Amino acid sequence: MRLIKHLASTALVLGLAAGAAAAHPLDGLTAEEYQKINQILRAEKVADDNTLYPLIELKEPAKADVLAWKEGDSLDRKATVYFTSAEGFSEAVVNITQGKVESNAKTSGQPMVLFTEFMNALEGALGHPDMVAGLAKRGLKPEQAFCLPLTGGNFFTEEYQNSRLMKVPCYQVPEGSNFYAKPVEGLFAIYDIGKKEVQRVIDTGVVKGPKDAWGYTEEEVAKRLPLRAETNPVKLVQEGGPNYKIDGSHIEWDMWRFNFRVDKRPGLVVSNLDVNDAGTWRSVIYQAHLSEVFVPYMDPTEGWYWRTYMDSGEYGFGLFLSPLRAGIDCPSHATFLPATIADDKGSPLVIPDAICVFERSIGDPAWRHFEVFAQTPEKPVPAEGRPATELVVRTASEVGNYDYLIDYRLQQNGQVNIYVGATGLDAVKGVASTSMKDPTAKADTAYGTLIAPNLVAANHDHYFNFRIDFDVDQPINHFSTMDIVPAKLDASSPRKSMWTVEHKMPMTEMEARYKLSSSQPRYFHISDPSREGYLGHEPGYMIHHGDVSYGPFDFENDPPMKRNAYIEYSVWNTVYDPEQRYAGGKFAMQSDGSDTLAEWVKKDQSLMGKDIVTWFSAGFHHIPRMEDWPVMSTEWKTVHIMPHNFFAHNPALTIRK
Repeated sequence: MRLIKHLASTALVLGLAAGAAAAHPLDGLTAEEYQKINQILRAEKVADDNTLYPLIELKEPAKADVLAWKEGDSLDRKATVYFTSAEGFSEAVVNITQGKVESNAKTSGQPMVLFTEFMNALEGALGHPDMVAGLAKRGLKPEQAFCLPLTGGNFFTEEYQNSRLMKVPCYQVPEGSNFYAKPVEGLFAIYDIGKKEVQRVIDTGVVKGPKDAWGYTEEEVAKRLPLRAETNPVKLVQEGGPNYKIDGSHIEWDMWRFNFRVDKRPGLVVSNLDVNDAGTWRSVIYQAHLSEVFVPYMDPTEGWYWRTYMDSGEYGFGLFLSPLRAGIDCPSHATFLPATIADDKGSPLVIPDAICVFERSIGDPAWRHFEVFAQTPEKPVPAEGRPATELVVRTASEVGNYDYLIDYRLQQNGQVNIYVGATGLDAVKGVASTSMKDPTAKADTAYGTLIAPNLVAANHDHYFNFRIDFDVDQPINHFSTMDIVPAKLDASSPRKSMWTVEHKMPMTEMEARYKLSSSQPRYFHISDPSREGYLGHEPGYMIHHGDVSYGPFDFENDPPMKRNAYIEYSVWNTVYDPEQRYAGGKFAMQSDGSDTLAEWVKKDQSLMGKDIVTWFSAGFHHIPRMEDWPVMSTEWKTVHIMPHNFFAHNPALTIRK
């Protein structure tokens, strides 16, 4: 089948990584370490040739040990390993340095989908006689279709007990580039990837399929429409080489330094983000990474209600990193770096060009001022200003039909912007309607938009939760809000309405949950209570704003929302716990919502005098439109982090012309 060949060719770009030994305690696992993990597990008879590994990730040393670490120091390297066993799935902690298994026990949940399971579901569904019969009713042979295994969530019914389910719809094998243009609507299999068998095939009736292949390559587009006139290319260039330095996993640029790695579940992880303040390195963020991605669809029909994906926890953003292209994904002058993860067998795999690092002039002034009073007829004085340059660290994960770019953009004024770019293809369903004038159009578009003849894209959401462990100067920080509230004015004041800033400090985790609204402006402040700022302020950083969205969801009774109840609020705060890394819980696959950020905070721990972790959910509602098809323009969403009384003055003041 064509899809199998496509996936196989993708796997061929993954090769044995020849990584060097880790130089920092938070460095990603190297190729040699993955191999050694495998050897240790086999030597202790924990694993054998049949063992598969959904996830192997670095088990970080204690935070205090990392902060005390200096180059040349030695800390044990450890890994958390999820693997298949006779009892189902087990979890081991492997001490790589000492060459031993420290613990080994059955897991309480299900780790992410294995590539092997994905392929088994694809082939199993297409080979089932009921699926073959359903395809035949639609005039298709099995070789004319490919089936796409999708996680089916957990709806707390009997079929989800003692099972590991995927739901598998099919598409016609594409004539060109677009694998999603011709859905085989009304037909899908329910496949248990644990038992390796089809539970049943659902056929809700034949829907006339679309005829258009909707290819999106330049050659395919040129056959449909005249391409735009050739123009002079606009390119980013950098003469003389980069101004950043990369030493293994360590990057230094302008006023910033930090470490990075790639993990299989969250993708890019940024650690030890420090800023240079007049010659003194000061910590800002201990660690930041994607915590979970939740994409629920708003179509309640049989073939769609279960499409409530947890893209990071069920599939893995690191696993689905795709090679970046110079001149398209990143400027040609960027530095391209590989990412090393583990395959199903626990062997090291490298994804080439998985990360790009580049600096760019954004074409805007970092600051400027034109002084009208300095002008004379004899000597006009131009505006004083400086050009703005930023450093970008970028990855792109293709999870099914969507591509997600994750950027960490560092500014010369001390600001940090996390950007998420959503592009790729809408998920579409086949319908009878070819126009909104058709009698079937109202019913066909009850939960989405007719974006092409016979194709409806369902309404849905995208939520991106980030775990941001601020350590402003030190781990023990204060968290507070700065609320814009009406000022109390004297009755004799000529002004009758003004605002002022009200500082509020939540005492506990339950108090420190917030929604963002333009009608109730509020900024979130993380500060160091032990350090006196330059003018006596408590120096800090703040989340200034971000892209957020809320829905009319029932977080108590709707299973997908109960499993992802962290989207009810955009900002959460918890006491640091190294085991709490992912807002959707340690195990996302068929989770029940009992191990999530929304449940952790019910302990309502005091935040006073504690190391605090801040969680932020950026998101947007996606009402599809014709302009999204056949490929969607990149939609950027942000988390905006900026200094607040941290520096003595504008740090961009010292930029050279």
